[in-house]
Amino acid sequence: MSDTPVWRRDEIQSPCINICVIHPESRLCTGCLRSIDEITAWSKMTNGERADIMAALPAREDQHKVRRGGREARLKRRKPAA
Repeated sequence: MSDTPVWRRDEIQSPCINICVIHPESRLCTGCLRSIDEITAWSKMTNGERADIMAALPAREDQHKVRRGGREARLKRRKPAA
């Protein structure tokens, strides 16, 4: 990269790691742990708003460590047919 001022940025970079899958229960991206609303608004956020989200991400990590139970759990979650 060049050392010109145009390439120096003070803004907080996105936590995106290009694994963009929304978890069906937590509604968070399994890659970066942000919500759809956070992902959508990221480019318009202030550095302070971005910093707040970045600080909250480590606490969200535990939501995806528990396995959801596969097929058996999906069948249990299904509403019984009327």
